[in-house]
Amino acid sequence: MKSLCLAALAVLAATPALAMDLKSTDVAQGTSFPVNEICARYGGGDVSPALSWSGVPSNAQSLAITVFDPDAGSDGWWHWVVVDIPAKTTALAQGVGTGKLPDGARHLENSNGNAGYHGPCPPAGSGVHHYQITLWALGEKPALEANVRPADAGAYLEKHAIAKARLTPVYLKEK
Repeated sequence: MKSLCLAALAVLAATPALAMDLKSTDVAQGTSFPVNEICARYGGGDVSPALSWSGVPSNAQSLAITVFDPDAGSDGWWHWVVVDIPAKTTALAQGVGTGKLPDGARHLENSNGNAGYHGPCPPAGSGVHHYQITLWALGEKPALEANVRPADAGAYLEKHAIAKARLTPVYLKEK
């Protein structure tokens, strides 16, 4: 029994962790979005943040990026859903939320019903909102239609992810 436990520990120690790292030059964990990345209604430009990452598992077939606000009502709010990002991609430039994505990648509908990025836009006085920017590594190309509900896309990604990384900036609209 002891040798079996030691063998199992040796296998676990030799197995690399599936730890991806997601970064941005625009936003950081727990800090507020810059004005140009918030919604146009609040004086912003709806410009998606620059994102970069590392540590994608070698068996990943595709990547996805989502921006989700769990503080927006009972179901939250999906600000951005991008799928079919080639697995070898390591970054998205600022502004691609309404611009050109890497070849093969595509925008799905956000909670506004539009394909593309919609910046933070919480109701005034609703408190601090946390925007979960998630990088998803998938072992397959997702079978998601362009008009899939964003919540359904999120559930699909959660179920099929082989690894993920998250960065959570915040935004507060006081008045």
